[in-house]
Amino acid sequence: MTPPLHSLAAPAVSRIRQWVLGAFPRGQSGIDYDQPPGDPGLFGADSITWRIHADFPGMLSGGLCALMLQTLHPLALAGVWDHSQFRTDLLGRLRRTTNFVAGTTYAGRAEAERLIAHVDAIHARVHGVTADGRPYRARDPRLLTWVHVTESYGFLEGFRRYAPMALPHGFADRYFDESRRVALALGACDVPGSEAQVADYFESVQDELRYDERSREVLAVLARIELPVPAAALSRNLFLGAGSALLPTWAASRLRLSRPRQMQSAIAARALRGISPLFRLALNDGVAPRACRRVGVAESVLDGWPP
Repeated sequence: MTPPLHSLAAPAVSRIRQWVLGAFPRGQSGIDYDQPPGDPGLFGADSITWRIHADFPGMLSGGLCALMLQTLHPLALAGVWDHSQFRTDLLGRLRRTTNFVAGTTYAGRAEAERLIAHVDAIHARVHGVTADGRPYRARDPRLLTWVHVTESYGFLEGFRRYAPMALPHGFADRYFDESRRVALALGACDVPGSEAQVADYFESVQDELRYDERSREVLAVLARIELPVPAAALSRNLFLGAGSALLPTWAASRLRLSRPRQMQSAIAARALRGISPLFRLALNDGVAPRACRRVGVAESVLDGWPP
C-alpha cells in the first residue's frame, strides 16, 4: 500500500487493531517469543507455515471453519461436551487455541515442546463414554488426526481466500507436510501430508461423521459468542460467515446450511477479502515479526515465499 493510501486507511487500521487486541489481548499467554536468539523453533523462517499462520483473517476464519467441521465427529465432540465449559467460555477456548497455534508455530523449540506437553497432559484427563456407549479419549491418535486436519484445512483455505499473497502451486502440499509435525508430536497417526491426502482422508471418515443435537447446540453457542469489542454482533457475523464460506461442499451439506445462509456467507467472505490487507498493517508487530527478529531475519521475509 502506497504512503498516501496508507494515510487514508489509518483510521480503519486503528479500529481494526483495537478490535483484534480487544478480542485477543497480547501478553497474557506467558509464551516467550524472543528467546533464545537464533532458535528457529519447530518450523523456522523458511517455512510455509510461518507465512500462512501470520495472516490473521485467514487464521480466525479458518479456525471457525475447523470448529464447524469438528462438530460433525461424535467422539471428538464428546470430549468438548463432557470436559469443557464451551457454553460459558467459548471465547476463552478460542483464545487458548490461538495461543497454542501461535506458540507452536513461532516460539523457540523448547517453548513449543512445553506447550505440546501441556496440551497432552490436558488430553490425558479427557476421556469417557458417549451417550450410545462408545468410549472416547482425547489422546486417541485418530481423533488427534481429525482435529489437526480440520484445523490445517481451515487455516490453508482461510489464507487462500483472504490473504493478500497468492499461494504458489505445490505450496499447499508443503504446508500440510510441515504442519503435521505438531499433530505427530501430540500422538496423531497417519496424518495426511498433502492436499490429495487430505481429500482422501475426508472421504475416508465420512461414515464416522454425524450432524445431531449436540452439533446443533455447539453451533448455536458459536453463533451467539460475545466478543468484547465494538459492533460485536457485526464482527462475529463477518468472521463466522467468512469461516462458513470455507467449508467443503460435503460439510456444508451435512451441516444443513440453507441457501440463504450460504449466500450470507459468500457476502461475508467478499467483505473480509476486501478489508484483509488492513489487518496486516494493523498487526505488523505481532508474534511472527518477533520470531523473525529472534532468528535474525528481516520481517519482510514474511511478505514473500521461500524457494
